[in-house]
Amino acid sequence: MPTPPPPSGFQPLALLGAAIFPGLGHVLGKDPKRGACVALGVLGLFFGGILIGGIDVIDSKEDRVWFYGQALVGPVAFGVDYLHQSRFKVHAPGGVVRSAYPTEGRDPTTGAPVVGGRPPNTKSIGKMNEIGTLFATIAGMMNLIAVIDAGFPVSRTRKT
Repeated sequence: MPTPPPPSGFQPLALLGAAIFPGLGHVLGKDPKRGACVALGVLGLFFGGILIGGIDVIDSKEDRVWFYGQALVGPVAFGVDYLHQSRFKVHAPGGVVRSAYPTEGRDPTTGAPVVGGRPPNTKSIGKMNEIGTLFATIAGMMNLIAVIDAGFPVSRTRKT
């Protein structure tokens, strides 16, 4: 027996689920295959960008405009940014959070810059950083389309 098509019209629960986690809205909207494809595509592109350019491609402090697009991935982007800001950047005097200079390390307990040592994170160079940032931002924009699709589904029929 064929499965019935997912419901049409506005689906607020699916819209909220899609905004929380990529693909969750389609799963809640009774379209789990599409949800799995959305999750795989969006998260694959997002984490692929991090793999290409390093964790520094998700940076709400230094690359705020790009982060607006990356934030559309949902809480995952905010979690990665929190990890980056709190564990990989130095907390300089005056409340300034920045990348460590090449000749300084990071105190693991306070996050303050320490003279000598190795920086906890080295920003990727040139095109690698740009490509990784672009991948992660496109993932957010793709997820925006998926959120709209989950919240306002249309009945899809297959033409043979």
